[in-house]
Parts: sequence; C-alpha cells; structure tokens
Amino acid sequence: MSAFSLEIHQQSIAIVTIDVIGETMNTLRAEFADEISQVLEQVRTNPDIEGLVLISGKDNSFVAGADISMLNDCQQPEDARAIAQLGQQLFDQIAGLNMTVVAAINGPCLGGGLELALACDARVCSDKGHTVLGVPEVQLGLLPGSGGTQRLPKLVGIAKALDLMLTGKQLRPKQALKIGLVNEVVAKDILLATAIGLAKRTKASYNGHQPKLDIGAKLLENNPVGRNILFSQALKTVVKKTGGHYPAPIKIIECVKAGIEQGYQAGLDAESLAFSHLVMTDESKALRRLFFATTEMKKLYNGQGENEASPVQIKNVVVLGGGLMGGGIANVCATKAKVAVRIKDISDQGINQAYQYTYDLLNKKRKRRFITDSELESQMLNITATTRYSGMKNTDIVIEAVFEDLALKHQMISDIEQHCGEDTIFASNTSSLPITDIASVAKRPENVIGLHYFSPVDKMPLVEVIAHEKTSDQTIATTVAFARKQGKTPIVVKDGAGFYVNRILALYMNEAAQWLLEGQAIDKIDQALVKFGFPVGPITLLDEVGIDVGAKISPILTEQLGARFEAPSAFTALLNDGRKGKKNNKGFYLYGAKAKGKKQVDDSVYTLLNIDINATSRSDVSADDIAQRCVVQMLNEAVRCLEQSIISCPRDGDIGAIFGIGFPPFLAGPFSYIDKLGAANLVAMLEGYQEKHGERFAPCQHLLTMAEQQQTFY
Repeated sequence: MSAFSLEIHQQSIAIVTIDVIGETMNTLRAEFADEISQVLEQVRTNPDIEGLVLISGKDNSFVAGADISMLNDCQQPEDARAIAQLGQQLFDQIAGLNMTVVAAINGPCLGGGLELALACDARVCSDKGHTVLGVPEVQLGLLPGSGGTQRLPKLVGIAKALDLMLTGKQLRPKQALKIGLVNEVVAKDILLATAIGLAKRTKASYNGHQPKLDIGAKLLENNPVGRNILFSQALKTVVKKTGGHYPAPIKIIECVKAGIEQGYQAGLDAESLAFSHLVMTDESKALRRLFFATTEMKKLYNGQGENEASPVQIKNVVVLGGGLMGGGIANVCATKAKVAVRIKDISDQGINQAYQYTYDLLNKKRKRRFITDSELESQMLNITATTRYSGMKNTDIVIEAVFEDLALKHQMISDIEQHCGEDTIFASNTSSLPITDIASVAKRPENVIGLHYFSPVDKMPLVEVIAHEKTSDQTIATTVAFARKQGKTPIVVKDGAGFYVNRILALYMNEAAQWLLEGQAIDKIDQALVKFGFPVGPITLLDEVGIDVGAKISPILTEQLGARFEAPSAFTALLNDGRKGKKNNKGFYLYGAKAKGKKQVDDSVYTLLNIDINATSRSDVSADDIAQRCVVQMLNEAVRCLEQSIISCPRDGDIGAIFGIGFPPFLAGPFSYIDKLGAANLVAMLEGYQEKHGERFAPCQHLLTMAEQQQTFY
C-alpha cells in the first residue's frame, strides 16, 4: 500500500497525506523516492491544482525523520552520498513546483521531516504539546543531508540555524513561530483549513522572505566581515564544547558557510559530501548504535513480550524524604509523568525544600515563556505534602529517598505496609545498599524494588531498576513503565551492592584519588578525563556528588565486593576538615566568594593531604596516562558486572554508563570501547598496572577468556 495518497480539495488544492503503513510514526526512506516523484508529477501536470498541502495521516507525528537504519547498509561513502543527493533532488522538486506548497504539521517534525517542510513555501503547525520541530542529526554524528544546511539559514538566519543544527534542540510551536520557522500556529482542528488558506495565496507572496533578525544579528549576517566573525566564533565554541571528539558540528559550519559564500548548489554539494563522510565515521556509528539500543530497550517490560507481566498504571505517588533528591523525584513525577505526588518528610524544612525545587524549575520555564502562569500553577497543584502518614491508602507506589541507613529504610517499609494498600510498590532510591537487605523485613517482599535515580534528577536520563529474588514480574514491569513515563531511560539490573553504575564509577573515582595522592594536581586529573571525553572530571564529580556521600558508599562496597573498593584512608582528613563538596562550599575546589567567579582548586587540600604537587617525579605523567589508568578500572568492573549477571547484556551496560555517568557517547559505552581496544590489549594494560600497582587491577576471568579466544561483545 502507498505511504503517500493524493486527493483534490474542492477549492483546487491538492492534499498529499503521508501515512507509512505498519509504522507508529512516519519516517522517510530512500525506497519512497519513486512514489514521491510520481505523486509530485501528478500534481505538477494537473491544470486544476492551484496549491498543495502536505499533511500526516497519523495523529502522533508529521514526519519524525529519515529511517536511519538504511545508513547501516552503506558500504562506501558514495552509498551514503547517493542517499543525501536523492533527498536533495526530491525536496528540490517540491520547492520547484509552480504553485504554493504548505506543510501542515502536527506532532514531531524532525530531521528529514523538517527538511521536507523547509522545501515548502509555508509551514503551519498545531499548538499541541507533542508538536516539536528540529534537526537533531548532530546527535547521531550526522548533519541535515537533504538541503537542510542550505534552506534553514535562509529562513531563520545563520546564527539561529547554526544553533538548531549544532545542538539538535527541538522547538515548541510558539518558539518556532517566534524565529520564523513556521508561519502560523493554530489549534489542531483548524490545521488543515489554515494550510489550505495559505496554499491559496500566490507563490510570489512568499518569495523574497527575509529572516527575523534583530539589529545585532543584521550587522553580523548581512556583510562578509560580520559573517566571518560569526562562523569563526561558532567554530571556537564547537571545538571547546566537543574537545574535537565530534566531527559533525564542524562539518555543519563548513556546509552553511559554503552555501552562503559560494551559492546554493555549492552548498548542496558540500552537504552531500560531508554527509557521506560522517556516515562512515566511528563516531556516527557509535551514536547510531546507541540510538538503536535505546529504541530496542523501549520494547522491553511493556507487557507485550512472551510471558511478560503487564504494567499497572501509576496514578498516585508518595515520595518519602524531601530535600534535593526527594524534590527532584517529586518533580519528574508531577511535571513529566503528570501524576499526583505527595511528599512525606519529618520536617517542614524538608518539605519546603522539595517544593522549592519544582517551583524554581517551573518558574524558570515561565520566565522564558515555555509555560504560562496557569500551567505553572497546574503542575504545582500535582504536589502536596505532609509530615504524617495520612491519605496514603490509595497510593500506587512509594519512592523512598531517605539517608543510606538500613535501619531507617526498614522503618520506612514497616510504616508503608501499615499505612498503604496491599499492592503498593515500595521503591528504594538507595545508591548502594542491596535491595535484598532492605526487603528482608517486608511482609510483602514481592512489592519491594530498587529505583535508583541520579542527581540532578530532572536532568540525568538514567534510572536503575533493581529487582531482588522475590520481586514480582508485575512490580518490575510497572516500575519500568513508570520510569519511562517520568522521561527516564531505565535499565533493569540484578541486586547487589552498588548495582551497576556506582560499581563502575567507584573504581574510576578511587583511581583518580590515587593519582592525587601520588602528587598529580587536581585540575590536571580533571582535565585529563574531560579530554578523554567525560563531561566533567572525577574530582569535580566528587565535589558535585558530595565527599560525604562517597565516604558512606565506600565501606558498603568494600564489605560486599572486596578491598579494591576501599577508598584511600587519607580522605578521612577531608571529612574531619568538614569538606563535603559543593553542598557546603568546601571541597576540592573553591566556591562562593572565594572562587571569584572562576573555577579554582582549593590549594589547602594539598597541605591537608600532605601532597607535594611540585615533585619533579610527577611532571612526566601525561593526560593520556592519567585517563587510561582511571578508565581501565571502569572497563574491567563493567565486564565483571556482566560476568556476575548484574547487567543482562553489553547493551544495558553501555547505556547505563553513558546516561548514568557520562561515559563518552562517541565511544558508544564501555563494552563497545573494549571491542574497539581489543580484549587482549585491555588485559595487557591491566596486567601491566597489576604488576606495578597491585591486585586492584587484576583482570576479571571473563576478560581473560575473551582475550584468549579473541571474542568481542558485539
């Protein structure tokens, strides 16, 4: 059956409906090229047609982009370039029709979908919340390859176009209207009628379009000197933010510049050539693998697989514990999952802090006009609070976010089983305590599960769902479904101290601490791991998480998993000195007035730990040396987690590391990176460090077997 159907409206307007059969959302494929061309030819040769409207036959999407799976079949750059050129030619056919063409957009209009809309003379979109517009190809290591790098700057201006393409951000309808990306925003029920009205205008009325630029932008974009400054600044910003690890942003700038300076056809040629190069890069292959992996994970635990339990819908949530973590969890329940959430804390101070968390985030959106005053009030009304166990009988799930104290968590379970229903799920946000230990006092252990969030909750995409031996399948399925409703990417992991993410993170952080005690400067260590590709360095991360939090987790991991997790004893001096990190403005770095607006190391740490960072014996250590020793610890422990079935497959391990601790996405995760290094090479590195630094570097058995048998994870 056809994905593109044509009908003639009574007002001489052709309506082409896009509806890819058998798919939940519309995507563009190279195999549609002939069909599209045939439809356009029918439109072009029909003398009764005076205008054309493109609209989706699906209620949940316009066109969500091109089907990127076809890129995996590209054996040579020429194969990828042919795909880009085909898209360019098809969209040129649309732009070249001798009639007005209008895109009627409802739902996601992304990537190739927006490039399709850009080829039209006008765009109108619905005001529905699920309608977003953007070109997110950069997040796959690619660029808009069907004319997007050429048409977008002409429509919205160079600076705004670069911002959209370099970040991959998605605009809501009002934002798109403000920058001139769409002509009108209307209610969905008049979307088609509005589009028909726009299509009845002459094509000439849309010619000569000028981007909506303020005075400053006009001064930069309307002369060669200003444009050179703009491109130069964009390049500097990209290199600084990416560390040179991602080639796509640089290619985007080059393509836009080529089109501006050499003309449209030269720009298209540069675009297709750059696209063909990027498709074949390791970075894009890694990012595409990550995309497919996360897409595949969404199909799990949804009740549709064989023998899968069906999730129960969550309507009412209780969060035990206010403060920042409780406030963050309440926020994603109320604003993302849009369910009623009740915060229970022992003090009004904790409740107020949790309330303030959500209000501050919503107020920031209100000030930027992303939401209205009434929307802010409506979402805040989803949150209530209490200092007593009252009104909780109908609670579907209780999420506990109290201190890492087993006795306290046992008390929470007892209280909840007394005051809530028999089917209420008890989810613990513990970061290190085994769920089996927490559930040991439960009368209904099948309802107990771990739900480990990462801070800050509103930003970090990952949650670990931890099932112990008695957790029911329905509890797992319901918790996973609810995490997705909160906008999270959940991975299901086996119970055990530290679970997966904190286990691999702990050894990485410990090794950074060892480098410090050996005389390496704090900022040198951090810069080495940022250079490797992490968003922040390990010492900065420890300040962010809290030195005191790390101190509480370390003994639990050491007791359960062995001496390799033991934190350096010298760090006791930090706690004795009252250093908790950023939370109390006293850690490895200076904060507040002492920082003077700059990121500065607190040099008194060196004195406190008796470290001489000026020792000449340490000056020959390179950034690569520092990064490698920290990272191999993480890789070894990740494989050990797979060996012990803490994670079920390498895919989950890769996603957990990228979304949970910022493992470099361009490396596609620890297991993908091990494949790139080669298991034998990693074993050789570990054994070299083992000989020099001790048993904490001993390679796990699974790695040794893989090295011996020359195996890979993928």
